Amino acid sequence: MSLTLESVTKKVGRETHLDDISLDMASGSRITLLGRTLAGKTSILRQMAGLDRPTSGRIIENQKDVTGVPVRKRSIAMVYQQFINYPSFTVFDNIASPLKLMKMSKPDIEKKVKQTAAMLHVDPLLDRLPAELSGGQQQRVAIARALVKDADILLMDEPLVNLDYKLREELRQELQVIFDNRDAVVVYTTTEPGEALTMGGNIAVLHQGRILQTGPTIDVYREPGSIEVAEIFSDPPVNCVRGTIDGDYAYFDGDVTFPVSGHLKGLETGSYFFGVRSNHLYLKKRDPRDIEIKARVDLSEINGSETFVHIIRGETKLVLQEEGVHNRSIDDELLFYINPNKLFVFERSGRLVVSPFHS
Repeated sequence: MSLTLESVTKKVGRETHLDDISLDMASGSRITLLGRTLAGKTSILRQMAGLDRPTSGRIIENQKDVTGVPVRKRSIAMVYQQFINYPSFTVFDNIASPLKLMKMSKPDIEKKVKQTAAMLHVDPLLDRLPAELSGGQQQRVAIARALVKDADILLMDEPLVNLDYKLREELRQELQVIFDNRDAVVVYTTTEPGEALTMGGNIAVLHQGRILQTGPTIDVYREPGSIEVAEIFSDPPVNCVRGTIDGDYAYFDGDVTFPVSGHLKGLETGSYFFGVRSNHLYLKKRDPRDIEIKARVDLSEINGSETFVHIIRGETKLVLQEEGVHNRSIDDELLFYINPNKLFVFERSGRLVVSPFHS
């Protein structure tokens, strides 16, 4: 099985929802569509599923043009953000519903439903109604109903977004194992960079209906082709500071100076943006090359087991990720550290010049 989008564009009135989207996916492959809300992720899934028809471009399955072929005539399964189950059906009948439409025999239906339910850990719940289940259990049932079809293409539209943190972590790990054991093309959408990294496979970073960059997920994370990609593929968005390189020294934010070394060596004299992810700003010196910088606290934001400290230095605003839960007062002075070996360097146009992962 293969799935290809060739220059797919979707316009609604004067608005362009998708702009020249091209993707190529082979059997057994997994691709994550990463982007903010309204980036075009769901629109792409609807094109792949045959729920919408492109204004221009083609959808190809196994070298056959299926542009405009409706979803009921294609081997597609889809899981949505919401827990979509038939409220009057038991868990068994919810999972079995696509098999009944395929007119599979009762013994085969029972076998497949029980196998799939066991895979998603809902086999003890087969006689219950959806209203008797937790949110996590309902989503497991919805995923089981999609998987039981053994469809050639499995589309998952932010399927874990409405679950609590612990359930998301559990189900995310389980889904990876399930995907690894299937030959289907799996397309998974998310707004969360961490989830994209966990899912692995390949990635397409989207913004305003356009693909900014594609490739193996870890490669795109390490080598974002632009500031825009680095911001989308970082949570919080990557910190960027204007600076210059002049010979053997780099300068930014007025009085911060450090010698150029490592992956920064050899960069031409000129103006750049220096980028650093929030988890690479430190409150303690870890390396002799770390640069000490003084700032003040603008906001302290607790997020689960981490604290995001928003800091200001002159006109520069940065976000620092601190492990643990900490209360910091606004306008408190703060010393933090940057290691030049963790810096991305971008042209003033936004294009990546060099990455700290550059070999």
